[in-house]
Amino acid sequence: MDEKNGIVIETHGLSKSFGQVQALRGVDLRVPRHSIFGFLGPNGAGKTTLMKVLLGLSRPTAGSGTIFGHDILTESVAIRERIGYLPQRPRFIEHMTARENLVFAAKFFFSGPQAKIQQRCDEMLELAGLADKADRPIKGFSGGEKQRLGIALAQVNYPDLLILDEPASALDPLGRQAVLDVMARLRKYTTVFYSTHILDDVQRVSDTVAILNRGELVASGPIEQILNGKDGVVYTVALKGAPSGLGERLAELPWVAHTAVAPRNGTSIWQVSVSNEAAAEKNLLRYVLADPAVTVIEFSRKKYELEEIFIEIVKGDDDGC
Repeated sequence: MDEKNGIVIETHGLSKSFGQVQALRGVDLRVPRHSIFGFLGPNGAGKTTLMKVLLGLSRPTAGSGTIFGHDILTESVAIRERIGYLPQRPRFIEHMTARENLVFAAKFFFSGPQAKIQQRCDEMLELAGLADKADRPIKGFSGGEKQRLGIALAQVNYPDLLILDEPASALDPLGRQAVLDVMARLRKYTTVFYSTHILDDVQRVSDTVAILNRGELVASGPIEQILNGKDGVVYTVALKGAPSGLGERLAELPWVAHTAVAPRNGTSIWQVSVSNEAAAEKNLLRYVLADPAVTVIEFSRKKYELEEIFIEIVKGDDDGC
């Protein structure tokens, strides 16, 4: 890992083609250490292809990448020693118990005393919320329990990076929440990089996201930044009365980027986009209240849902194709 900038994964112009199909198009990606990094995209966007390239399971057509500062092409063995991976459809030895599966996997990494291996497996069962089911055969597990066991197996070797491919895509809401809880608990131990198309899950657990569409990275950054949308920080102000020249007065403020107004049920709804959130938080409401001709009946910062932003970004990218 590059200790200077705290970046675990970094790619430059990473591309991958299958014949005439370009699965990845010049992807520049940076994944911070100890982040829960949600890697988003519609089905077929290239998410799994990128993961396989990072893991050394597929060679890029062009570009480069590093994990922990190691080159993904020439140093893949050193990289894989420090990675845990959960594929989209994990496989288990179904007639064995959860504990037996973990011990079997752990012995590929550890050759120390049996008691130490058992201790590590017990830790992972507790982390995954499976301690009470440790000695049941896997064939009787639910989908969510299998996914949590898969995460425990991927984490058994103390990885510095955990890569999860669609870890909750086939689960019901309770199963998805249980998987998200495990991912959140892992934050202090490792960096979690996971792909998904379930946007609500990302908004609940991720701190950093990237959006891939048609093999191209179309957005990336802290989730708060992505959720601000193309208009940045926007305040909604609902007014009764007839403000005189409010738009012109707001436009004179150096931290107001632009305004829009629309009527609604006898009120006027103002959308005020600002460039300085701190200044707006402190002064915007006071400035509007200074007009004696109006009554403020609503004042709030506009909140975006990730689904709204995602559709806007992906549709905009498709329209430009």
